[in-house]
Amino acid sequence: MNRYPLWKNILVVLVLVFGVIYALPNLYGEDPALQISARATAITAADQQRVTDLLQQNSIPVKHIEVVNDQVLVRFANTEDQLKAADLMRKALGRAFIVALNLASNTPAWLSALGAKPMYLGLDLRGGVHFLMEVDMDTALKQMRERTVEDVRGFLRGEKLRYQLVAVEGSDIVVRFADEAERAAAKEAMARQYPDLEWSPREDGKVFFMRGRFSDKAILAERKAALDQNITTLRNRVNELGVSEPIIQQQGDSRIVVQLPGVQDTVRAKEILGATATLEFRLVDGTPSEWEEAAKSGQAPAGTQLFQQRSGQPVLLKRQVIITGNQIVDASSGIEQQSGSSAVFVNLDGKGAKRMSDITSQNIGKPMAVVFIENKVETVEENGQMVKKKSVVQEVINIATIRDQLANRFQISGLDSSKEARDLALLLRAGALRAPIEIVEERTVGPSLGADNIQAGVTASVVAFVLVALFMILYYSLFGVFANVALFMNLVLIVSVLSLLQATLTLPGIAGIVLTLGM
Repeated sequence: MNRYPLWKNILVVLVLVFGVIYALPNLYGEDPALQISARATAITAADQQRVTDLLQQNSIPVKHIEVVNDQVLVRFANTEDQLKAADLMRKALGRAFIVALNLASNTPAWLSALGAKPMYLGLDLRGGVHFLMEVDMDTALKQMRERTVEDVRGFLRGEKLRYQLVAVEGSDIVVRFADEAERAAAKEAMARQYPDLEWSPREDGKVFFMRGRFSDKAILAERKAALDQNITTLRNRVNELGVSEPIIQQQGDSRIVVQLPGVQDTVRAKEILGATATLEFRLVDGTPSEWEEAAKSGQAPAGTQLFQQRSGQPVLLKRQVIITGNQIVDASSGIEQQSGSSAVFVNLDGKGAKRMSDITSQNIGKPMAVVFIENKVETVEENGQMVKKKSVVQEVINIATIRDQLANRFQISGLDSSKEARDLALLLRAGALRAPIEIVEERTVGPSLGADNIQAGVTASVVAFVLVALFMILYYSLFGVFANVALFMNLVLIVSVLSLLQATLTLPGIAGIVLTLGM
């Protein structure tokens, strides 16, 4: 006779049905896929048709093409077709689009409508993203020399030492003086101030030079600092993406391994991890007519630099940088109250706030520009060989008149969309990369233990269940069958809970499930 009330039996049945439904998505598997998104604008129907035409013209079979979350998602029957299509799209679509490999779930629409999703698999099974990134050390050393040039100019002015020129020539920093006496006085002072630079006097007729070259120790320290800061910045950006248990570690003296288990949106990961966006705030110089003249001649007046606005119009900015993105401690996106457009609200550190306050208090009523800077490194094919191409995108995203003295908090407007505002705020909040990085290897499935171990883990789970089931039936007969049903439903409930929590299953997790079956 059943000793339990009806409501308890109904509850057990409901839990079991619930468990089966939310465990089901794990049976449908995944398709190799491509995610194609536009860098600056939203994907349109014309973009989807272009992708379809390219695949048909090159006889690459596809299972399905659809637009999901402003991205064209192309599903394939096998990875061979996926890789062929990826090469084709990267060549045909160019830099205006981001093409990333992905695995797309086959979960039916009715299960997705219920919020049922398959659990994530770790990189040692089948899922997530593996990036191998290379830090551009040449650019890091170039930036170090440029920073030092600015420091040397300020130091010489502060010491009342007259000089004619401070510039970078190759791997040296060159300082030019009018006479020998000024050079001798500067040499002694700079030797104390810059111990990492090895100074040597040179002469060319009546012109007196000093060449400074960084020591091997200083170069090694800068390379290490660039690598360490990039690792820290990447870790901050991964935290912003909300990835659980990421692996970010150094490989060699210039490379970084990033493994993101369970990541589905690889396009988003590439955009955030690879971006080297930062900002510079500069004062505007001259008038619109002078900007046009400088653009036509291609020469900017002394002390200024020619930039382009997003509208394509030229603008002259003073070379002196007020603050950079490195002095931003926090940033958030929002809506500007006056115009209703997207904006980024910025908080500065103490040093940056003081400098911003000093400069803006002296220039009330004058325009100030925000310069968006992004370093890119891409590998392209030239004459049958893969060649790295470096480019720097610099554009003025906002020009505003300084109405009042600014301090540690202000806003940046003039952004194209709320998505751009969110991405810029994320990058500024996570910190700027010290040097550009290039993704030299990308895998959406990074098996660290090998396919044999994966199959062994699955086989172990099946064998464990079968052996336990046989033993229970042989030893306990009918009651053993009931126990086996309970054991199977226990396994189903474990899978459903892992799926609901969107947990990441790894080989150690499979070992735990096998142990649970045995116990």
